[in-house]
Amino acid sequence: MERDWRYFTTYSGVKLPLKLVGPLAADELSHRNTFVRAALDQAERVVLIEKMVYGGVELAHTYQYDDDGKLVRAEITMDDDVTVLMF
Repeated sequence: MERDWRYFTTYSGVKLPLKLVGPLAADELSHRNTFVRAALDQAERVVLIEKMVYGGVELAHTYQYDDDGKLVRAEITMDDDVTVLMF
């Protein structure tokens, strides 16, 4: 599936969904070893975050929301370990 990615220098916070910090343009990525990319849904909610390190995904968060926009599920993948949180 082709995604329309948005790019950031990093993320902050411990509350989900993570807060994305330091927007980057796609042409700024060639000089970076690490960055965060995010996909948003039609309501501009973050549905996928991937922390990219040297071209590979180190950490991924996938989010699902209810009809009112409340976060109801988060799937966190790190080193092939998957944690699912229900809210």
